[in-house]
Amino acid sequence: MTVLAIDQGTTSTRGMVLDDRGTARIVRVIEHKQFYPEPGWVEHDPEELIQNIRSCIEACTDISAIGIANQGESCLAWDADTGEAISPVIVWQDNRTHLAIEELKANGAQSLVQDRTGLPLSAYFSASKLAWIVQNIPQAKELLKKGRLRLGTTDAFFLDRLGGTFVTDITTASRTCLMNLETGQWDPELCAVFGVPIQALPQIVPTTGDFGTVESHGKRIPITASIVDQQASLYGHGCAEGGDAKITFGTGAFALMVTGDECLRAPGQGLLPTIAWHLDGAAPVYALEGGVHCAGSALNWARSLGLFSDFSELNHFDAAPAITRKLVFVPALTGLACPHWDTSAAGLWIGLSLDTTPRDMVQAVIEGIALRVAEVVSALNDYAPVSSPLSIDGGMASNPYFCQFLSTVLQRDVQVPELGELTAYGTAMLAKGGQRAALNQQVACGKDSFYRPALITDDYQEKFSDAVNRSKGWS
Repeated sequence: MTVLAIDQGTTSTRGMVLDDRGTARIVRVIEHKQFYPEPGWVEHDPEELIQNIRSCIEACTDISAIGIANQGESCLAWDADTGEAISPVIVWQDNRTHLAIEELKANGAQSLVQDRTGLPLSAYFSASKLAWIVQNIPQAKELLKKGRLRLGTTDAFFLDRLGGTFVTDITTASRTCLMNLETGQWDPELCAVFGVPIQALPQIVPTTGDFGTVESHGKRIPITASIVDQQASLYGHGCAEGGDAKITFGTGAFALMVTGDECLRAPGQGLLPTIAWHLDGAAPVYALEGGVHCAGSALNWARSLGLFSDFSELNHFDAAPAITRKLVFVPALTGLACPHWDTSAAGLWIGLSLDTTPRDMVQAVIEGIALRVAEVVSALNDYAPVSSPLSIDGGMASNPYFCQFLSTVLQRDVQVPELGELTAYGTAMLAKGGQRAALNQQVACGKDSFYRPALITDDYQEKFSDAVNRSKGWS
């Protein structure tokens, strides 16, 4: 069974084919535009995303099934009759609803949201974004009156347009702040609190199953899996037992740890209970998540400032770690997520001087990302032991300096699977019906991709924590 996995991410859409022999190959990678219409706003063009997904499908001539991984909290609205989007995709990084969230907190909604969903009240999640669409886009109000308004995360839009099914998988629904984590269904009281019409939301279904078919090259191809990208990566890493964890470094950095058939809550650590996956006919598998919202995006920003030209320049630094030279960067460019959950925090350099070079500054950016991730892993490990070695993937996992520094800061072994496309790989395995075949040679870790912690005598984390505290309440 040859399947196509589509990883529709924050900056690009990637198509990967996995054949019967377990051989994986990327068939297409298409970047899409990022729109920043106002400070704190981040948008995508939904038609561009659909076109890019179709392009990945058309690049394949002989596939049996399709699986799609989505961005998670990014959402939009569209017309039920025409399928036409009536709003942009409001991206998970978007912070336009910050004031609405603060008002909800002031009205005492925090405990209700936390109890029902396991999530904090934050503009990061979809609920307040969907409410903003209803309140601010006139066409949304008109369609709601006519019973034609559809609201949802990007997966629901893709599945409706491509497969003709208005559904969302449970992993994605668990990221909205509208799904009751215990029942796995939309919560009417939460929908009322946020102002999201429950009748406009898609049906919640398992991660694998029948998501309709899409026509390509003269035949109908079934869509058999739909999942959030981070959960797909967790599956692709082969994490199966409680304590198994991974970190994916993309636009942000997201650590997920399997907790099994038990939904564990850890509000004190700022960790998010979530659905890892739900195979059709089986019980849901749960996980805990902690995220750093700016990882690869912080490096891209540093490059846009002219601090470096090519990523290969960052593989090695002759100087000692920047933090040992009292130069620290906090990558809070879109606020702080786990374990702080402070959207008012701002990116911050501390320790700049006349002899600080651009190379010093970008070294501090790399280290700051690792130190933020260390905060997340520490929160996970304080709650439940994280298995070792820790598996990582994504763009920054190809940087030897970053991987070694991360291993040292974590004081644990870090491994980098040779197959870097583990989001797509996990999606493909789910599309094959949830097969969990042993990871083949492409996924196995070579000697050059295994990092052991170096001995440190300095307290990096204490210095970094002081910088993080200074970044709070800055914006």
